[in-house]
Order: sequence, then C-alpha cells, then structure tokens
Amino acid sequence: MTGGSEDLADRLSALAEELADAALDCLRRAAEEVRSTGVADSALVAEEKRLTRARRAVDKAVTLLRSPTGEGAD
Repeated sequence: MTGGSEDLADRLSALAEELADAALDCLRRAAEEVRSTGVADSALVAEEKRLTRARRAVDKAVTLLRSPTGEGAD
C-alpha cells in the first residue's frame, strides 16, 4: 500500500472511532431519557442508527484501503 492510502486509512479509522463515540453518546442519552420519563426519544435512537451506519461505511472504506487487492469489505 502506498503511504497516501495508509494515511487515508488511518484518518478514516480515527473518524470511525469518533462516529462510534457519538453513537454511544446517543445511546447513553436515550437510556437517561428512558430512566427519567419512561419513554425513549425516537430522534436519539434514529441518530444512533444513522451514526452506526456511517461508522460501518467508514470501516468498509478502511478495509478496502488496507487490503492489498482492494477487496474484502463486502
């Protein structure tokens, strides 16, 4: 792999971690909402799902960039 691809993979991997942290934050806030009101905030749940989907897509990009053949993310 070229240095440029490795650098991109590293940056995307860091972004995937940020997305995971943001998704966990949504889950924590949703759990607090359930504890305090008994009802989940559907907007927080939807945001967590969206962030998780984005993280998975970024993880696939990292896998593609780190694969010698560019395969393996499906």
